Amino acid sequence: MNVSWILIIVIGIVGLIVQWKLKSVFAKYSKVLSPGGLTGAQIAQKMLNDNGIFDVNVTCINGQLTDHYDPTKKTVNLSEDVFRTNSVSAAAVAAHECGHAVQHKVGYSPLKLRSALVPAVNVSSRLAMFVIIIGLLIINVFPALFWLGIAMFAIVLLFSVVTLPVEFNASRRALAWLESSNTLSQQELAQAKEALTWAASTYVVAALSALASLLYYIGLGSRK
Repeated sequence: MNVSWILIIVIGIVGLIVQWKLKSVFAKYSKVLSPGGLTGAQIAQKMLNDNGIFDVNVTCINGQLTDHYDPTKKTVNLSEDVFRTNSVSAAAVAAHECGHAVQHKVGYSPLKLRSALVPAVNVSSRLAMFVIIIGLLIINVFPALFWLGIAMFAIVLLFSVVTLPVEFNASRRALAWLESSNTLSQQELAQAKEALTWAASTYVVAALSALASLLYYIGLGSRK
């Protein structure tokens, strides 16, 4: 069996474990109430205000762990559980997403690069596999098509890699604010850090998976 294929399988299994652990940790700390009694929505609004951000709205969206910051609409979008509850999990997630808003305000370079890559990634993520497959079928006639597909997939990989410092930095900003604002105690801060660390691990797995897949496809093309 190809080494790259084995790597893809191993990373896939690790990814499932990380996802399971992430959900387990968030479920655990969703039962630990934050001392101030603030909901995720209130914490988000307070962190935005404390950082001088008054043009970003905090909204409630459907789903679980669907929380995200939208820099184009300037909205911190929190899932219902995070928006309405006052748990350690809700505090960690809300502060993390506001960390992205702070990044946007200060012009954090990796976030600007990630935002610039979004249009290309939207196209590449939809078409890369199709282009690679067709390219493999006609690689002896028109090899450029296959390598175009590889380049498109490389853009997806680049996006995954750039996402890593963006996510880790947002978590550091979140934890620093949660501590300085006395929103969480030291014990609860440790719990929030654990939750955010597992969340960040999903992005690491995604980047490794994209890298392993890219190496596999390049190997296929090289053997043709």
